[in-house]
Amino acid sequence: MLPGFLTKAVELLLGREGRPLHLRVAGGATAALVVVMLTGSYAVVAAEEEVRGANLTSYPKALWWSVETATTVGYGDFYPVTLWGRVVGAVVMILGITAYGMVTAALATWFVGREERRRDERRHRGVRGAYEETAAALHERFDRVERMLAGKDGREER
Repeated sequence: MLPGFLTKAVELLLGREGRPLHLRVAGGATAALVVVMLTGSYAVVAAEEEVRGANLTSYPKALWWSVETATTVGYGDFYPVTLWGRVVGAVVMILGITAYGMVTAALATWFVGREERRRDERRHRGVRGAYEETAAALHERFDRVERMLAGKDGREER
């Protein structure tokens, strides 16, 4: 069941060709971060297993530590004591900072793009309004010219 769920989640995050690039990149970064946190938790437990003074001795503790580390919260309640555990911690930190930065950038890009579309719509409406005003003024002038010409033509024939 889990691989099917992961496949669906990856398709949701990375799929849809019409989706903007910044959203696909943010989705990919999030998927990579989840994988790194899950595998990092496993790796740190393996590295810290049966080491004196180690406090990352179970997968649930390591998963909590991984989330703390990726989000740079780092409460200090759990930490690796071996070299390989610290290497795993560094990888989780770097990918966590990168992934959250990409998600933040994607959100900022979305907000900026939305505001630009609103401005363009307002500008387009303003141009359309000016165009309509100009067209109405020209029609009015042409109507006056036609009436004047019709009046002159009518007077000359009588």
